[in-house]
Amino acid sequence: MTGGGRRRHIGVAERRARLGLRHRLAGAARAASPEEVADSLVALHGTDPATVYLAVGARLTEPDKTVAETERALYEDRTLLRMHGMRHTVFVFPAELTAVVHASTSLAVAARERAKLLKDMAEAGAPDAAWLAEVERATLAALARRGRATAAELAADEPRLREQFVYAAGKPYEGIHTVSTRLLRVLGVEGKVVRDRPLGSWTSSQFHWAPAPERPELDPAEAQARLLELWLTACGPATEADLKWWTGWKVTEVRRALAAIGAVTVSLDEGLTGYVARDDVEPVAEPSAPWAALLPALDPTAMGWQQRDWYLAPELRPLLFDRSGNVGPTVWWNGRVVGSWAQRADGEIVWRIVDPDTGRETREAVAAEAERLLGRLDGRRVTPRFRTPLERELVA
Repeated sequence: MTGGGRRRHIGVAERRARLGLRHRLAGAARAASPEEVADSLVALHGTDPATVYLAVGARLTEPDKTVAETERALYEDRTLLRMHGMRHTVFVFPAELTAVVHASTSLAVAARERAKLLKDMAEAGAPDAAWLAEVERATLAALARRGRATAAELAADEPRLREQFVYAAGKPYEGIHTVSTRLLRVLGVEGKVVRDRPLGSWTSSQFHWAPAPERPELDPAEAQARLLELWLTACGPATEADLKWWTGWKVTEVRRALAAIGAVTVSLDEGLTGYVARDDVEPVAEPSAPWAALLPALDPTAMGWQQRDWYLAPELRPLLFDRSGNVGPTVWWNGRVVGSWAQRADGEIVWRIVDPDTGRETREAVAAEAERLLGRLDGRRVTPRFRTPLERELVA
């Protein structure tokens, strides 16, 4: 990591300007396609399927094409791919980045997931690893024949997928697990299968499975350096804590990757040290015009950093996050979160600004964004998977 004399200071105003421009939220920075959005953000949160579409739509110059264009990218051109990534979370990545994510992040998670599945099955007295390997081979063969299938369809070809076992017997969270659910999850993290088209509309959380496309095998350390460089370009400056949290890596891995890419240290407000990519030290001007945005729950911008005071006032967090740290829908004004929005049962978009340092211009811009959002929903009702206090209050 390099410094080269006195560190440059990047204050809150510049960080917010970088966010507005690089995350395609400022009006003049909006993107022409879902691929451009994903490239700019590195990854789109995919735990809640609706988030992918709403995150893309908030950043497109022609938001009325959001659903059709995102489905094209995901399921026709396959330029975007849904898979497990950082922190064992489901994301949507640019297809050319999947090998990097797999080598840098997924391999380590996959090893833990397979070991945990075998351990849970052994503790439940379920069949052993050899039995599971047979089921896995038969499942992958069935999927290859079909090309795309639901878990139920695969179980029709391989009935052993329907086998159940007791998870965490005797504990408060005891439950019944099905081999198909756990095995397909492991195969997904291992990069052998991917989630394909949903069973219903674009808001559905039930998917078909498909064989994973071939990808090159990369050196894990080199892949980590590549992923970190891309993310710093999109989200820098970031602290070491931000990087460790976002990637889910050990601190030694983060530091090794920072050194490998020659990341530059900068000073941030509150005495923090941040990092930017080697060629990203020059000042960034503010967007040419003020901007507002209504971002969905789990949006990658709202979830992008662990240390969030520079764009989210601490007193707002209890209103906008659930107990597990999942962010709900957010209202943004010029690079900071100022409130939340929700959709009621009749389809109406409602919003509330809770930041006192806003005025009429903010409210008018947010109202315009709410109309823009309503138009691209096209009558579809969206409820976040993880409900937050202010979102619930707005819906009530």
